[in-house]
Amino acid sequence: MNNYSFNQKTPSEIDGLISARIRNIRKRRKISQKKLSEKSGVSLGSVKRFEQSGEISLISLTKIAISLDLEQELEHLFEDVPFLSIEEIVNERS
Repeated sequence: MNNYSFNQKTPSEIDGLISARIRNIRKRRKISQKKLSEKSGVSLGSVKRFEQSGEISLISLTKIAISLDLEQELEHLFEDVPFLSIEEIVNERS
């Protein structure tokens, strides 16, 4: 049983969206998968798998982001997350 509501995306759907965005950026910059692999130090197989399935390690995603000059996008991930409850505010202060 999962804990997802009908409106939430699954982890696989989110991974697919991220990989599609990276693939589109790579293509619009006219960088081949092979060149991205060489530039990032991530194996060509991992780059291909990421673009096809969204599966990749965090370190490899970070290397790809850096090679595409997108490291600030990752650095700002989860930066301004709103509190969901008063309890969260109290927990952060303790």
